[in-house]
Amino acid sequence: MISAPTFGSAPFALSAHTGGGPGIGHTAEEALAATIATARAADRHGYHRFWLSEHHAMPGLSVASPPLMIARLTADTERIRLGAGGVMLPNHAPLVIAEQFGMLDALAPGRIDLGLGRAPGTDGATAAALRRGAGANDAFPQQVDELLGFLADDFPAGHPYSDVHAVPGPWQNAQNRVPAPSTQPQVWILGSSPYSARLAARLGRPYAFALQFGDADITTAMRLYREEFTPSSVLDRPYSLVSVSAVASDDAAEARREASTSAMAMLRMFKREPYALLSPEEVAAYEATANEQAIIDLYTNRAFAGTAETVAHRLEALQEQTAVDEVMTVVGTHSRGADARTVRLLAKHYGVKAQP
Repeated sequence: MISAPTFGSAPFALSAHTGGGPGIGHTAEEALAATIATARAADRHGYHRFWLSEHHAMPGLSVASPPLMIARLTADTERIRLGAGGVMLPNHAPLVIAEQFGMLDALAPGRIDLGLGRAPGTDGATAAALRRGAGANDAFPQQVDELLGFLADDFPAGHPYSDVHAVPGPWQNAQNRVPAPSTQPQVWILGSSPYSARLAARLGRPYAFALQFGDADITTAMRLYREEFTPSSVLDRPYSLVSVSAVASDDAAEARREASTSAMAMLRMFKREPYALLSPEEVAAYEATANEQAIIDLYTNRAFAGTAETVAHRLEALQEQTAVDEVMTVVGTHSRGADARTVRLLAKHYGVKAQP
């Protein structure tokens, strides 16, 4: 079953999530180094999870493959859970994902999360290049069932894949006459709609709601998840998480300027331009139309941006409103070091001392 420690004086477990940068003027090498630094900071400061999201063909996001980045972070962290938030499963064969995350769990037993989403994580043309058929999303529940079957190696007799085995995994251990793995990746269903909530409930799996993407109806989704939840071998009651964009700084105005960089990236996507993180100065100098400025302001305001005290107050209000078990801060703005700063400032606010 799932449990999570509280975060200092906070009434919830706190985690962090990133897509890996970089901002304009920075290389992928610099962005991934900054991601490693942020993960180390989260590990030292008592965060419960550090997740990475899968994106493709976006200049402002470098993590095309969460499993690759997680593999690196297993050697750079000691305590924090590491995960994909998430793997866009219709882009992949379930067997391959089961193998990859079986390897990760062997590298860091008991510290690996596998969040599953069905969006492409990119534009339509790139999605086609990833070999996603027109009805790829329709098969998502079946793909999840297959993945769970491969991870547990428990397909029933007569199933087409009953003699197909993910390695590493239980079958390999049996063949090598050693005990079964004591841990498995913790599988989450990700989403921002009733569809994902109902699937997580049917499967008896933990549910993560992505509030950073827009003004989605989290109240209905959480209600459906809790009302329709079916206990499973891994979870006896509903267990949920909400993620939201956050930027903390000692200077509230600076935090808002940083938040405007990801807001501008969202505007660019609406304009069918690549998701790129412009500098705060370039965002401020952009001659926006009234409609464009409204979008920039909307997404800037949606981010929990300000001093650590302000951000913490909004996180606590969100947790009280949604009654989730965990809260996850989504970090990712233009300036290098801003993400790790948010991690450290929230830890300081909640009285969490850094571990050596």
